[in-house]
Order: sequence, then structure tokens, then C-alpha cells
Amino acid sequence: MSREQLIEMTRSLVAHGDAGTMELADEVVRIPASAYTDEALFEREKRQIFRRLPLMVAPSCELPEPGDYKAMDICGVPLLLTRQKDGTVAAFLNMCTHRGNPVAAGSGNASRFTCGYHGWTFKNDGALIGVASPQDFGAIDKAAHCLTRFPVYESAGLIWATLDPNSKLDIADYLCGYDELLKAFEFDGWHLFSQRTLSGPNWKTAYDGYLDFYHLPVLHANTFGSDFYNRANYFAFGPHQRLSTPSRYAIKVSAADDQKMDLAAMNDDEIPQEVLVQGVWTIFPHISIASFYGGGLRGAMISQLFPGDKVGESYTTQFYVMEHKPTDEAAIKAAHDQFDFLEIVVRDEDYKTGKRQHQALQSGLMKDVLFGRNERGGQVFHQWVDKLTNASDADLIEIFAAEQPSLAAE
Repeated sequence: MSREQLIEMTRSLVAHGDAGTMELADEVVRIPASAYTDEALFEREKRQIFRRLPLMVAPSCELPEPGDYKAMDICGVPLLLTRQKDGTVAAFLNMCTHRGNPVAAGSGNASRFTCGYHGWTFKNDGALIGVASPQDFGAIDKAAHCLTRFPVYESAGLIWATLDPNSKLDIADYLCGYDELLKAFEFDGWHLFSQRTLSGPNWKTAYDGYLDFYHLPVLHANTFGSDFYNRANYFAFGPHQRLSTPSRYAIKVSAADDQKMDLAAMNDDEIPQEVLVQGVWTIFPHISIASFYGGGLRGAMISQLFPGDKVGESYTTQFYVMEHKPTDEAAIKAAHDQFDFLEIVVRDEDYKTGKRQHQALQSGLMKDVLFGRNERGGQVFHQWVDKLTNASDADLIEIFAAEQPSLAAE
């Protein structure tokens, strides 16, 4: 089913490319400039969006083996991810149930975690198995003091968690079937080649860029943008969006040479899988996925964006994942060169511009910012931010229940 949907999207892109058209929003939309600078709104967004909605917290290949773990902090919530013996993933509040000290830091492989404050010990499935000096501490029900579990979901080679242990929002419902399409990347079994974290501007300013082809030939003129069109069509699945250039042509990258393919002349079953996932795939509220090639080897950059401590700050972890682990020196160098190039583009062009933009908006002298009819992805993103920031917990269930029939009807 997912390939059929991808073919349908591809044929739509080809038709628009042949006609020289693109899908346009109904009107130009104005967003208050304060949406980027208001500190009270920023704190509310962190609570209502990042601490309530499912977040893509890791690619599966970051935790490939049983015992692998990763500790991270998201909007003030300490999170611990662990790969279990049976291959599933668990997500915990990274706080000892004695006094709240984190039981793990960084990443690695461990079957148990011992708190560095008083020595309480937990298995990697969250069970409390050891209380230091139990004869002195007093009687305690260990089963009632396990690490607090968060809802977790793994699909399409990606891991989601909800930072609310009492959340009733089903993660699969939240994804609106989008993970079925993401399976087309075939991330299961891929290799995590490298990762790094970059500082950025306000999280919405940063995320706007991932939903915008309009800026490519201008901002990125000296790196790669001169080869790209500034048009994009958008495909929405609830708040999640894919954007891709309307064109009848695609480039298939191989070790031998790059092939320009005329998709209009190809049968559906002739179109390669990697062509069907071209463009940028965003997972609301903070993920962007785009395919790249290093030395002819298929890869992708998964950008994971989180708000920082202040309204004008964010940070993005870039994961460069590859279908196959490069083995020879030339392939390894080519992959590093590709990843380093992407750092330059995002850090020195996108985020540097975003920081200047945010500083200017903080002057308070501009009432609104504009999203044109050709910037429908940004319009939709801000509509969902506003909608979900103001939704109650009960509203969330209804909102995403309503999104399910629309997917089935497509």
C-alpha cells in the first residue's frame, strides 16, 4: 500500500512538472512575529507540544544491540532509552526513584544502572533490583519503585517516545499512517555513520527552513541551491508533511555515474525505491529526513530539532545514517565529506540566517511575518503548532482520531 501511495505522489509531481505548475495555498498567511519571540508562548509550546506529543527520539540503528542505551534531556525531562533482551525498546524517566538523581548519562551498553548518589541499582528494563544498605534503609516494595516508563513506539527504523507517563494518545494514531510511508526508506538494519549537534535559532524559525524550498536558490546559491528549483508540492498526513519538487525527472545516484531518469517514460514498477522517497520528509514537530549519497553509497540525514533554554535558542542533532557501512578508505572519506558539507549548509547558511532573523524580530518593530501561497508547508506547520498548543489532553485524542479516516480514504 505504501508503494502505491508513493507512486501516486510521484505521478502527481510529474504531472505538475510537465504543466509547469505547483500546488498553491488559498492565500498569503500572516503569522504574528511574536510567535517567534514571546517567552511565555515559548514555554507553553515546550509544555504542550514537546512534553505531551510523541517525539522521534532516536533512529533504531543508534541502539542496534540488546543492552544499548542512550540518556538525553528534552525540554527539562531526563529520558533514558534502552534496548531490551527481546529486541524491543523501552523509554524511562531517567531519575532514581529514591531521590531523583539520573541513573545514566551518555550512551553505551549496560544490563543495569546504578545511581551515583546512593547506589540504588536498576535493570535495563527499569526494575529496581538493589537498595544500598537495605537493613538500614528500611522495608520498601521494590516493584513499586521501578523507573517510571514513558510510552514508546518503534516503526520504520525510528523510535518515538511521549514524555508523559500518563498520556492516553496512541503514538501510532498520532503518526496518521505516516510511518507506513517512512518504511519506504528501509531504515531497518541501516548503519549510524556519524552524528553531531548544532546550535540554532528559535525552534520554529529553524523548522521553517525544513519546510521551504523557496529559499534554496537564494540562501544556498554558493553551495548547492543553484541546481534546485524553488518550488515544492506538499503531501500532508495529519501534521506530518513531505515536500518534493514537481518534476518529471529524477536523479539516480550510483557508484559508476549519476543517471537522469525520465519518470514519465517509466512504468510504475520500474521506478527505484530511492526515487520514490526523494524530497524532504518532516515528522511534526521536530524531525526532517532527506536522502543523500556519499561516494555513491545511499544515506540519509535525520535532523532532530529541540527547543533550547531560551526563546531564541534551539539545538539540532544530525544523524547521518547509511544503508551499508562504508568499508574502504575512499567510501569512508566520501561519506565524511558529504556529512561535513551538510554541516556547513545548515550551520553557516540556514541557522546563521535564522539567528539574524530572530535578533531582528526581537526589535518588536515588525508585526507579522508572511507565508506565501507557495509556502503551504510553513502555513500548515504553524496552524498545527497553534492548534496543538491550545488543545486539551482530551482534544488530542479527538484530533488524531479524526485524522485516521482521511488516511483510509486516500
